[in-house]
Amino acid sequence: MVKPRFAFLLLKEHPYGREMLQQILSEGFVPEVIIEEDSPIGDEEREKFLKRIEGNPIAPTIEEQAMENGIPVETVEIHKSPQVMPLLEGFDLDLIVFGGTRIIRGEILDYPHHGVVNSHPGLLPDCRGSASPAWSVYHDIRIGSTCHFCDNGIDTGEILLKREVPVKRGMNYEDLCYETLVLSGILMKEALMAYDEGRWSDMRQPQGESEYPTFRNAPEEILEAVREKLERQSYAHYID
Repeated sequence: MVKPRFAFLLLKEHPYGREMLQQILSEGFVPEVIIEEDSPIGDEEREKFLKRIEGNPIAPTIEEQAMENGIPVETVEIHKSPQVMPLLEGFDLDLIVFGGTRIIRGEILDYPHHGVVNSHPGLLPDCRGSASPAWSVYHDIRIGSTCHFCDNGIDTGEILLKREVPVKRGMNYEDLCYETLVLSGILMKEALMAYDEGRWSDMRQPQGESEYPTFRNAPEEILEAVREKLERQSYAHYID
C-alpha cells in the first residue's frame, strides 16, 4: 500500500477545491504541491459557485489547509502547460488531481505516471459539462457525482466511481449544488484510497454514450425553471 504522489490544481480558493482538499487530507493524502489559477475568470467562477451553495458551510481556505499541512502553493495566471509544467518539474508524480478547474488539455494530462483525475458534480455520461445539478433537474436526470480520468474531451474519461445524491422533497437548488460538491470530495478521497489499495485496474470503466449534449452554464431562465420545478416537487427522482 503506497499513497500516491500528486499535484492538486484548482481555481484560486474555489469552494469545490477547498472541500475536496479537506476530504483527501482527512485520509492522509497530502499533495506535493498545490497550483492555483488566479484569474478574472477564476474569480467569476468562484463567486458564481459561492452563490450556488449559499447558506451551506464552506471548508477552510486553501491557504489555511496548506499552511497547516506544509504544502507549497504556487500561483499561475492560467492552468495551461507553459505556465504549469515548469512548476511540476522535479516532482515524480503518480497523479494530478483537479479540484475545480477550467477545461485543461495538453501536456499536463500526460505528465503523471497514472493519469489525471477529476470529480464532477453530475452523473456521467448523462450530465457532462457545467451546472450539472441544474441541468439534471431540468432534464430529469438523476443527480450525483462522478470521479473520472481526464482526457482531451469534456468529462469523457474513464470512470472510477459514481454515486447518486438522495434527493428529498423540500431540497432547493443550493442544497443540491452543495450535496454534489461534498460528494465529489468524498469520491475523490475514496478513489485515492482505492489507488492506495491497488484496486484501480478493476474499477475503471468506459463511460459509454449519452443522449444529452455537453451542457454549458445554465442561463437565468433555466435556473428559474429549475427552482420552480423543485418548489412544485415535480422532479422525477425524489426518494421520498
